[in-house]
Amino acid sequence: MIDKVRDFIDNANFTRAVIVTVSGFLPVFIGTQLGYFDIGFAIALGAFLTYPADIPSNIVHRAKGLLVATSIVTACTLLVNLLSTVPWLFYPGVVALVFLISMLSVYGQRATMISFGALIAVALGTGHIHSGLEIFTYCALILGGGLFYTLVSLTFNFLSPHRYTELELANCLKLTAKYMKLRGDLWNAGADRTAIIEQQLNLQVEINLAHENLREVLIRNRANTGNSNRSRRMLMMFISLMEILELALSTSFDHSSLHEKFGAHSKVLNTYQNLAYNLGSSLKRIGKSIAKRKTYTAKHNLMADLEAVENAINEYEQRLGTEAAAEGVWMLKNMLHYAEKQIEKIKVIERALTVTSLSKELNKKRTSDLDKFIQPDYYPLKTLFENLTFSSTIFRHSLRLALTIALGLAVGSFSDVQNVYWILLTIIVIMRPGYGLTKQRSYHRIAGTVLGGIIAFAILSLVHHHVIIGTLAVVCMLLGFTFTAINYWIGATFVTMYVVFLYSLLTPNIEDVIQYRILDTAIGAILAFISNYFFWPSWEFLNQPVFIKKSIEANRNYLAEITAYYNHKGDVTTSYRLARKNAMVELGNLMSSYQRMVQEPKSKQKQLQMVYKLAVLNHTLLSALASLGTYIQNHKTYKASEAFNVVVKAVTANLDHAIAILNLDIQAGEALTANNEELAVRFTELKNIRAGELREIHVDNEQEFRLRMEEAHLVIEQLIWLNSLSENIVKAVKALDLKH
Repeated sequence: MIDKVRDFIDNANFTRAVIVTVSGFLPVFIGTQLGYFDIGFAIALGAFLTYPADIPSNIVHRAKGLLVATSIVTACTLLVNLLSTVPWLFYPGVVALVFLISMLSVYGQRATMISFGALIAVALGTGHIHSGLEIFTYCALILGGGLFYTLVSLTFNFLSPHRYTELELANCLKLTAKYMKLRGDLWNAGADRTAIIEQQLNLQVEINLAHENLREVLIRNRANTGNSNRSRRMLMMFISLMEILELALSTSFDHSSLHEKFGAHSKVLNTYQNLAYNLGSSLKRIGKSIAKRKTYTAKHNLMADLEAVENAINEYEQRLGTEAAAEGVWMLKNMLHYAEKQIEKIKVIERALTVTSLSKELNKKRTSDLDKFIQPDYYPLKTLFENLTFSSTIFRHSLRLALTIALGLAVGSFSDVQNVYWILLTIIVIMRPGYGLTKQRSYHRIAGTVLGGIIAFAILSLVHHHVIIGTLAVVCMLLGFTFTAINYWIGATFVTMYVVFLYSLLTPNIEDVIQYRILDTAIGAILAFISNYFFWPSWEFLNQPVFIKKSIEANRNYLAEITAYYNHKGDVTTSYRLARKNAMVELGNLMSSYQRMVQEPKSKQKQLQMVYKLAVLNHTLLSALASLGTYIQNHKTYKASEAFNVVVKAVTANLDHAIAILNLDIQAGEALTANNEELAVRFTELKNIRAGELREIHVDNEQEFRLRMEEAHLVIEQLIWLNSLSENIVKAVKALDLKH
């Protein structure tokens, strides 16, 4: 329990909650003590509105983001108050302002969070109108609150500048370890491989997010803080984690066939599975040592586990005889080679964690061109104009949000609602571009509000001391901000309790306040729910062809980079690593879209199984590509043969065919099919082609000839598997209904 509490406190979400709680509590407390509660509350409000923009990044970007957020929040507050001076323009102006602010989301995650804070400012502004010079005084206090929050946040960062990176790296290690564990589960004879693959696909989404967070912090920090020893070590560990994941993806064995072949010799597979589990366990242990800032000590002797696998292979060979066991030994040694590479990468991470300093020269080549892996800081105005179309999800969401806010204002004007801005706040907090998340948040918001109100009133019936109630309000605020990012239902419960406790200190009629709050929350949630269903909904089945196409394109580009590397050799290029990263990211995006579709009404889950099938096919294709790329990188290979390029051309043609179908370019697809049929005829001749090539270049040495033929066998078998997968992708894409 102590460890769980410690982990909860030593968490980025809790830290952010502490920052916003301190930023909000101090102005109110000091203002109350000096008799200026309203001033302290306005400053606290400015801090709260700036808080959403405080997302993890390097210190320079955080500071810029917070200052921009403070400026936009202040400007929105000023505009709402100025609009109130022209009554006929007020409601249209507020609705237009909501639309424009929401459109800022086209510029990425930080812009989305700045937009969210500004929308909250607009909603609150409609309920707290000032006049005359008070407008500018109030806006100055809001500005001061934003600047105060920025100061507190940067101070916390100064006190522990590397903690977020350490925790995110530990999380990435934990997720990768979980992925490795799932790969180990595949070796169970009775494993439900379909369920395990689905878990891997879902996990890929989380891993992609962790990778993106680490790129944002490590690479941007490297540019701003210099290449310090700590940053080199963390970057080295992150790069190794990426390579471990590629290796894990590359071990795409046919487990059923292996169990059939080695069923009578289960020791060799069990020994290998034990090694696979220990690889994941070692990563998990490294992650825990980083998170807890404890000295790392290895629990598993991976080299001994590797030796145990070698002994099991030798035992298998001795039992069957060299000739009879030849094919099996070759398969097992190929597995062993991948395990050796995984151990090498883990040893790199262990060394980066335990060695006091790393050679700059060691990292220089591997960390070059890293800036290409993150989004550049570029916010052109044309991006905004390009998204002013119904084909843009953000445009539809912004229009939907603006219309729902207009409905909320109308309901508030024509009904007996005490605080219209609570309806607007609920709409802004709940509404998301996707229907599924909006529905979920609607339920959680209402349930959290009701439950929070019940618990708070129960406490207030027993506790009447103002200091205790104030302390409970601060604690609930802290927990509310912490859980909002983890579990929205629990977060909404604590936020409601905080509001009830706060109002109990300020007003005598707290029962009326909470009744109106529950009513307004219900109205806002219902409006948000209805609007997301009827007003230009962004159903996921409409977006699926785009996600599928991007995943196929990313895999095709990855294959092109592998082909270029095989033909030209040399060092692994930045473009190769970028293609690998994009293939993983687009697969994760496809799976995220599938997850969102599952949350939508059954009637809108069109072609759900076919979409999932294409996600699995793309995952398998990515795994096969990673296997081919890893083999070429880690083995002594020769010049790519004509046979290799024949198959690559066929696979690429299939993927281009699938992309053409998704683009509704039927003629291009038919042309690619005709071309591919000619290539497919030659598959039966591939090994003969390679053998003829070797004889033509006079490879007389029997050992070298055998090695080159072994390479040809491995590569060609993998490519034939790739071609089969690409053909299945074409068939699956053809089965999609693209005219809905």
